Amino acid sequence: MPSTVLGGRYTVQDKIGTGGMAIVYRGLDNVLGRTVAIKTMLPQYAADHSFAARFKQEAQAAAALQSPYIVSVYDWGKDGDTYYIVMEYLHGTDLKSGIRKHGALDCRKVAQIGSQISQALSVAHRHDIIHRDIKPQNIMVQPDGNIKVMDFGIARAKNSHLTTDNNVLGTAHYVSPEQTQGKVLGPTSDIYSLGIVMYEAATGRVPFEGDDAISVALKQVNEQPVAPSQINPRVDQQLESIILKCMQKDSAARFQSADELSRVLRDYLAGRMSAVADATSVMGAAASSNNATQTMHMATPLIPAANRPSANSANRSSSSPMESATEQAASRAKKRRNIMFITMGVIVAAAVALFAAWQLFGNQSSQMQKVPNLLNLTQEQAIQQINNTKFFEVGSIKEEYSNSVEQGKVIDQDPNSSKTAVKGTKINLIISKGAEPASKVKVPDLSNMTPAEAEAALSAVGLKAQAGESVHSNDIQNGHIAAQTPVAGSTAKEGDTVTYQISLGANEVPVPALQGASLENAKSSLTTLGLAVGDISYNYSNSIPSGCVISASPTGSVAKGSKINLVVSNGPKPSTSTDNNKPDNSNTNTTNSDTKKPGSDTSDSDSSGTP
Repeated sequence: MPSTVLGGRYTVQDKIGTGGMAIVYRGLDNVLGRTVAIKTMLPQYAADHSFAARFKQEAQAAAALQSPYIVSVYDWGKDGDTYYIVMEYLHGTDLKSGIRKHGALDCRKVAQIGSQISQALSVAHRHDIIHRDIKPQNIMVQPDGNIKVMDFGIARAKNSHLTTDNNVLGTAHYVSPEQTQGKVLGPTSDIYSLGIVMYEAATGRVPFEGDDAISVALKQVNEQPVAPSQINPRVDQQLESIILKCMQKDSAARFQSADELSRVLRDYLAGRMSAVADATSVMGAAASSNNATQTMHMATPLIPAANRPSANSANRSSSSPMESATEQAASRAKKRRNIMFITMGVIVAAAVALFAAWQLFGNQSSQMQKVPNLLNLTQEQAIQQINNTKFFEVGSIKEEYSNSVEQGKVIDQDPNSSKTAVKGTKINLIISKGAEPASKVKVPDLSNMTPAEAEAALSAVGLKAQAGESVHSNDIQNGHIAAQTPVAGSTAKEGDTVTYQISLGANEVPVPALQGASLENAKSSLTTLGLAVGDISYNYSNSIPSGCVISASPTGSVAKGSKINLVVSNGPKPSTSTDNNKPDNSNTNTTNSDTKKPGSDTSDSDSSGTP
């Protein structure tokens, strides 16, 4: 891949990163001369239509987002079998590496980073785009301390049909509870992930750890985080309350928009702590209640209150050495019963936990089926196959252009055929509208450009360049473009080819010596050399036979196609008796106004000309 030129414009240089479905290279934009980052889809995904569509969506979605805190997308395209996205090249390091190297950040820096990320999310959310993978690895900290949010690889518009699968997307340590459960995601899901990013930046560690992604995801759903100040005592109460509100399990209890979160973080940075307290006060009470309730449920087994051991009875037992044997036996029996109840409570609690896990992961197994593969079927065939299952239902049907799937056939489905789904799941279909019509573009004027300049100008409007035969030109210098087809200003389809012709410079030929040649021979000589016959005039000549050329002009070397004017002899001027005593002017030229054609009246002519 290095040294490859993509799209005739971007030279791929060294590899700088690898993701789940793409490799990122440093590259050079040969037209603008700037360093760029080039993301190329991994080969194993390039042939998969759904991945290709998702890659295209990433480029289009990210290109629409304009923010100083979002990495800029300049261009995207396909070169052969390679899909690529051209992005802003960033200097600096990702936030995850920074935390690993330096540990927890101070509260003010955490709030600044959180504010900038929330501003980036605000722009995305206004475009109905949910990032879905906010994590420190996707936050680039630049040398000036500002951040850029990267990687919209699994970003998805809320109304888009494209999904990767029904499993947890993003990294398990940062996903929201609703994301782990496959629910519909909104802006508050990104806010939850941002809360975890700020938690890690403030404490130096993530809130939930586990042996695998599933155990971490379950903790995201079921466990409350340890307060950041318990891990890092330097975290103040106001920042902690902001972080914990972002991380509420109930999405309705979080900040409801990135704008709201950004505003609260600005209040914090400006020292308006009463405003921060007002924005987080309700959460504080709810969090305390939730924590207390959860702690109680975890600490108290499922034992009837009447059967729990009594602290008072235990004290009485230890303080009455003279109690009767009957009372001692009763006490021992009561203890045995308590132990039995405790054991039963533990068993019941374990059973409840197993049942909950079965409900979460196994209850639907008998009610799930593999989704049928409907790709490349006609719309009617796909609908019929869904109905024949008597298990799935037909969902939405949309149409999109496709250059690889013929019109009327399925190009994508959601969920796809690699998934299993519950009974009644609706399968959404995307039907091909055929090849996308090429856009109309205006052909640029290539006159006097070099070939490199012409190819760049054509590429900028989506046209291709092709060199034709070189031509001579008196007006365009050698090596520059003298002509083009189609002509400048005309309309062409994106992807069309413009043929240009390079100038060989002026093409001059010497005017031949034509004096004394017959008029016909003179014309033939001029035509053979690529010259044209210009004006023909006549004059008398005592030395040039009639019908032969007296003179030609211009002389010397001229450009091909130039017109050569000829003066043709009428022969000697006829003499008259009245002229016997006049001086002999036979060698004097006449002016054009005195020129006579053969057979004309010569009485007024006083001389005949020789060249």
